[in-house]
Amino acid sequence: MPTTPPETQLRSQAQQPVPAPPPPRLSVVVPVFNEEESLPELYRELDQVRTEHGYRMEILFVDDGSTDCTWQLIQHLARHDPTVRGLRLRRNFGKAAALRAGFDHAQGELVLTMDGDLQDDPAEIPRFLEAIASGYDVVSGWKQVRRDPWHKVWPSRVFNWMVSRLTGVRLHDHNCGMKCYRREVLEEIHLYGELHRFVPVLAHARGFRVGEIPIRHRPRRYGKSKYGVKRFIKGFLDLLTVKFLTGYGYRPQHMLGTLGLVAFALGALGLGYLTTMWFVSRADPEMEVVHLHQRALFYYSLAALLLGGQLISIGFLAELITAHHARASDVYSIAARTPSGGEEATEKS
Repeated sequence: MPTTPPETQLRSQAQQPVPAPPPPRLSVVVPVFNEEESLPELYRELDQVRTEHGYRMEILFVDDGSTDCTWQLIQHLARHDPTVRGLRLRRNFGKAAALRAGFDHAQGELVLTMDGDLQDDPAEIPRFLEAIASGYDVVSGWKQVRRDPWHKVWPSRVFNWMVSRLTGVRLHDHNCGMKCYRREVLEEIHLYGELHRFVPVLAHARGFRVGEIPIRHRPRRYGKSKYGVKRFIKGFLDLLTVKFLTGYGYRPQHMLGTLGLVAFALGALGLGYLTTMWFVSRADPEMEVVHLHQRALFYYSLAALLLGGQLISIGFLAELITAHHARASDVYSIAARTPSGGEEATEKS
């Protein structure tokens, strides 16, 4: 029997209408702490956006150890709306832990985070989804016109500038709580401490595409900010941690060893110079004898030698820990896979 050429089969398949895939399911993760006044209004706005656009959307509230009626309100909303789910942490673990809990229990292919104080506008959600659909893996909000006191705005701008300069991820607002992620991003990034604001940086280091959109920022209507001056001190220390993790997380000896070699070389040069001067002063009767223990350079050189040796030793220990940890974690990120021969055979059969 005559067989149809492969080219004809491909053309006929291309002419057949391909059904549009269903819209991705969206999980909105909202960490809350003592937000009983704003929670009903926030739910109403989220439900309005979901209804207007027909989104397949779940709302996941994570109560980070609230001491007011926040958890009771979450329970009430969950009883009346099956798309609302709640998690209650045993105590106040911090925003990063609350987000991690939300990420672990979210069921959507896309995950959007926002604060529970009504300063983030749920009406911006469609714009985040459009940016994700255009090819980004992470989309961060930019509070272009920020409705906060100056003593929060200006330190935040300095912090954002420092993060952009040190990490190479050029975002105007790393601190913005409204962000959208593809599921695979969150599966590869482990949050702890206060690293939640650096998820775009960590995702960029894994090869994901990171974007930013300006969003509307609203004045605070209820309560007061949970953050103070300590936030910026901790943020700077976390920035140093992220810089080390993204640059040398799997090769710590490259940094520690380099610093150790520099310190060791400076110490060796200092001792070499003093040794040379000691011999010269001994050979020249007109020259004052150099006593090493009377020279400050002698002690600085010894300290540099010891510091260099310690840094190199710490680098080796860090490499041992990294090698052991790398057995249980991927040091790479896969963007796509081709089907294996077994999968193709199953599909053809």
